[in-house]
Amino acid sequence: MSIQFKHPTLDDRGWVNELYQKSGCRGSECSFVNMYLWGRGYGEIAEVNGYVVQFIKYGGVKYYAYPAGEGDLRPVLEALADDARSYGHPMRLLGVTGERRDELERVWPGAFSYEENRDAYDYLYDIDRLADLGGKKLQSKRNHCNRFEQSHPDWQVEPVTADNLGQCREMAEVWFEQYDGETSEAHDFRIEKIALGRAFDDFAGLGLEGLLLKDGGEILAFTMGNRILPDTFDVNFEKAYAAVQGSYPVINREFARYIRETHPGVKYLNREDDMGLPGLRRAKESYHPDILLVKMIATLEESR
Repeated sequence: MSIQFKHPTLDDRGWVNELYQKSGCRGSECSFVNMYLWGRGYGEIAEVNGYVVQFIKYGGVKYYAYPAGEGDLRPVLEALADDARSYGHPMRLLGVTGERRDELERVWPGAFSYEENRDAYDYLYDIDRLADLGGKKLQSKRNHCNRFEQSHPDWQVEPVTADNLGQCREMAEVWFEQYDGETSEAHDFRIEKIALGRAFDDFAGLGLEGLLLKDGGEILAFTMGNRILPDTFDVNFEKAYAAVQGSYPVINREFARYIRETHPGVKYLNREDDMGLPGLRRAKESYHPDILLVKMIATLEESR
């Protein structure tokens, strides 16, 4: 029997966030914001036995997000297996961390095969390191910030609000028009543009927070995200003009400082995955993540 999935709406935010909180998951997939923003492109949701489950179709392949909630996982997995069987495809689970792999093995020992999904690894950083950029490893980041400040002595940052959200949207339009960087089968920038547009449309309703960087009234960069656990803040989007040297390191640093001040309980910034883009991977690795959250795809190999 198939599960009755549906596209997420803002009305689903409360119960979905509650279940994600109970799961204790730090992954970027455990965020109603990401589910809502990318849902039209990638999937639908349902509630099964006290868990939120998500159906995802990507690249012609059908997957399920790892269930999030608390309680007995077995009936939830059985429901997903039945749903997959009704469509004639294997049950494939995304977002399987090492801890979740152990959980699957306790429920159904030896029933799954596992494949590392390197493009989906999340990069988590200690917020103090990003805010202060201390130590030799981050010397180059401090240098980039210093050069930006020297070139833009009147630079300033301010929170993203209803009053300046339209300016951020205009800057994003220019960014997408100018973008000539890498592409990847793992990421469709057309879908990202739609997702970012939805973030602008429903910024307040989603509980998003953001910061913009400007000089002389011109926005040079902006970023936005949401708190997914008491100690973890997820950075959903970050856009800056690559031609403006230091704009990315500065907005990164300033947002870390902003979140540290406004949410003193936050310890980690999850800057999400690298989408399989070599340049983005190098950039995220250059900040030396404190946690590289390994994720796997688990495929059910036998009927249950």
